[in-house]
Amino acid sequence: MRARRLGRTGVHVSSLGFGAAPLGNLYTPLDDHQARDAIDAAWDVGVRYYDTAPHYGLGLSERRLGAALAHRPRAEFTVSTKVGRLLEPHPAPTGSDLAAGGFAVPDTLIRRPDYSRDGVLRSLEGSLTRLGLDRVDIVYVHDPDDHLDIAVEQALPALVALRDQGVIGAVGVGMNAVDPLLRIVAEADVDAVMVAGRWTLLDRTARPLLDACAERGVSVVAAAPFNSGLLSRPRPPDSATFDYGPAPDGVLRRARHLADLCAAHGTVLPHAAVRFPLRDPVVAGVVAGFRSAAEVASAAHWAAADLTDAAWTDLDAAAEEPSA
Repeated sequence: MRARRLGRTGVHVSSLGFGAAPLGNLYTPLDDHQARDAIDAAWDVGVRYYDTAPHYGLGLSERRLGAALAHRPRAEFTVSTKVGRLLEPHPAPTGSDLAAGGFAVPDTLIRRPDYSRDGVLRSLEGSLTRLGLDRVDIVYVHDPDDHLDIAVEQALPALVALRDQGVIGAVGVGMNAVDPLLRIVAEADVDAVMVAGRWTLLDRTARPLLDACAERGVSVVAAAPFNSGLLSRPRPPDSATFDYGPAPDGVLRRARHLADLCAAHGTVLPHAAVRFPLRDPVVAGVVAGFRSAAEVASAAHWAAADLTDAAWTDLDAAAEEPSA
């Protein structure tokens, strides 16, 4: 699987990255055996980039990922984690994190937003312990939507200092929203941005961000290529989700039209969804969440083979049509 360099750093990511949110029991439980099988399957097909965060299962994702990679040669894989949410003892646990965080784990811990310099250092120290690693290759500031000023003034400079000291390899920011990322790319010394759900086959609203990153030598990591499920099946069902909620009727119609075009060109919707972000040279990799070895195998197969020029011509034309 092709490796691409992040910005001007020496850090490389595989074109397909393993999104480890499902390892934290996102929405539904996943046992340790299933989690390990998914990571092992990813390794076997050449995936060498693994993305996690303290937020994912209140640290469970980091612990599972670290355990599965412990016997792998450290120089052969890239790990990213995130800062901005400190994990602290929950003063009044309810028994489950599902309602508050979306993860099927006991809520013995609680997330406290902290984008200060000290918060960044504490968060990274905790992540290294859970991962069982002595270094993390990429650190993203995680969803600083309501904390942009302090993220720019404290969190990012703290990470830049760690990068300059050789403690981490690359500095980034991960968000769903495009406008805050544009501000950060303009004002901060970042190597990469992870944009979730905004540079997909269906939703291409991150185009200005990709252009700004290309001008400044910043790489883009495109996360959530299936738009939280809508593009993950050959034909989206009525129950399909988009941006973590029920897909609106107009969005569902557009996705089904794209599915029909894929079928006409001899392929399937999720194949186009995985390949689409990689068409732009500023995109270093696409990161999708995986719950099973079978999901990994399918995505790796799709990532390895491009669509025909004729297929992209029709899909691009459909994406530019006004929404119904």
